[in-house]
Amino acid sequence: MERQHSSLHGSFRSKDSSSTTGSDPREKIKDCLRKFIAFMFTQVGVGALVVCYAILGAASFMHIEKDSPDEQLENVKQWRRSCAEELWNITVNNNIFNETAWEININKVLKVYQSNITGAVHTGYNGRSAEDIWSFPAALMYSLSVFTMIGYGNIVPKTVWGKIVTIAYACFGIPIYILYFCNMGKVLAQTFKWLYITAHECSRREDTMFEEGEIQQIKRKITVPSTACLWVISFYILTGTIMFGAWEKWNYLDSTYFCVISLCKIGFGDFVPGANITDSAGGSHLKLVINFIYVLLGMGLVAMCYNLMCEDVRVKVRELREDLKNCLDDITLKITVCMNDTKYYHQKQTRHIK
Repeated sequence: MERQHSSLHGSFRSKDSSSTTGSDPREKIKDCLRKFIAFMFTQVGVGALVVCYAILGAASFMHIEKDSPDEQLENVKQWRRSCAEELWNITVNNNIFNETAWEININKVLKVYQSNITGAVHTGYNGRSAEDIWSFPAALMYSLSVFTMIGYGNIVPKTVWGKIVTIAYACFGIPIYILYFCNMGKVLAQTFKWLYITAHECSRREDTMFEEGEIQQIKRKITVPSTACLWVISFYILTGTIMFGAWEKWNYLDSTYFCVISLCKIGFGDFVPGANITDSAGGSHLKLVINFIYVLLGMGLVAMCYNLMCEDVRVKVRELREDLKNCLDDITLKITVCMNDTKYYHQKQTRHIK
């Protein structure tokens, strides 16, 4: 009875302690944080994290760069005004009948203005203000190009804080993108493999009927061939080629060039959607947003094809190793049989001579 009383007392004590810990707000906060972190490492969580990280970066860069004065743009305006004033003064002061002197002075002023503008263009001047350059979709594309390591280079930060934030943004964003690349590749690879195996089973069932054990054995053996992965990537590039070619008036070679350069993360930046449109009403915002979605999904497809092609290569190498092993075993067996036959024939010849 005393043992039962002590055990009951201990159970009540454990229940009371569990209830107190369960009602503790700190434990609830810790439990919610654990669940949130576990969710963020799932496929849906990583995808949402990448999108939210890109939106946060776009808002930050737009706020930093848009409100800062553009010294280069002000310098160009000053050069233009001074050039116009000097041209007017030369025209007023010189004799209109002395055409030679007028041309010499005019050429000097225009050469100085031309050299100033050329230097500004080499340092990134394109005639657009910070409000035109750092719109939200353009900043979104800049954020994507930073943490995906594409680096188009058509938009760059010019302020000190913009460069510092870009460094920190890349350091935290690249690991998030790698996590997205791995998780999205696994999910899409499993989905595409399931669709491929299902289609393969349906085609085989039309000819013959299989038992459940044979179907499971087929599922273990079937791998998605590398040619199917190449067809998927080719179709995705073809879709982008037609889409960007119709929007940007590029030829099909330039559109294909842009899609391949973007998906391979080379990113020269000579072709970027919306870069030639200064007016936001012209549709550059929509094109940049769709380009963001296209590149992000394309990275997932590249990861999927990478996983499937690695699996196919591993299976092919394993089969090749087994075939080579069987071939060597057959050759060894044939050599052994041949040597035994030769030895038996030699012994028979020696007995016949004796």
